[in-house]
Amino acid sequence: MNALTVQEIFEKLSKINPNPVTELKYNSPFELLVAVILSAQATDASVNKVTPILFEKLNTPESIASLQPIELEPYIQSIGLYKSKARHIIAMAKILVEQHRSAVPATRHQLEQLPGVGRKTANVILNIVFEEPTLAVDTHVFRVANRTGLAPGKTPKEVESKLMACVPEDFLMNAHHWLLLHGRHVCKAKAPMCSTCCIAERCEFNAQDSKQRA
Repeated sequence: MNALTVQEIFEKLSKINPNPVTELKYNSPFELLVAVILSAQATDASVNKVTPILFEKLNTPESIASLQPIELEPYIQSIGLYKSKARHIIAMAKILVEQHRSAVPATRHQLEQLPGVGRKTANVILNIVFEEPTLAVDTHVFRVANRTGLAPGKTPKEVESKLMACVPEDFLMNAHHWLLLHGRHVCKAKAPMCSTCCIAERCEFNAQDSKQRA
């Protein structure tokens, strides 16, 4: 089996989806930040079910900062960890109002100081809102990077560092979306669609499975 180069992997992924975008629904940087916080240990689909109703009434830092958790919780109670997420979102909104003139900050340091925002969330915001070539490693990106041997690692930070080092510059801006969407829709955790995968030639997981079937 001839392994694909990193360049070829991203050429194939980009050909299938030339302009990848997040599947989270939002209309402003603040709405995206809230949606990404909600998406931790939850699916984008589940988040998209609650945010239209939430954002219809509460779509600015000011409108959320004045709430008590018990007022926000009913909007997001179908999302996992909704009680802690409600507290984080309200605290985050207060900081935006008090320290950032209600704007989502544009630096990693400032973003990671916000409640509910870790490295992955900061990378998503920096990439989508501020168009920085960051790579957010979620469970899908982590799985694809390890299965293919593209950037094997035991932690998201290790995988991120290896991806940043190996992804060609021309593909870096969209690499997170391509790997995430590939993991979500093709390279699934329990039933990977290896027979239709455009980068199966590169995949160590597929190679091992093929040997077992032989």
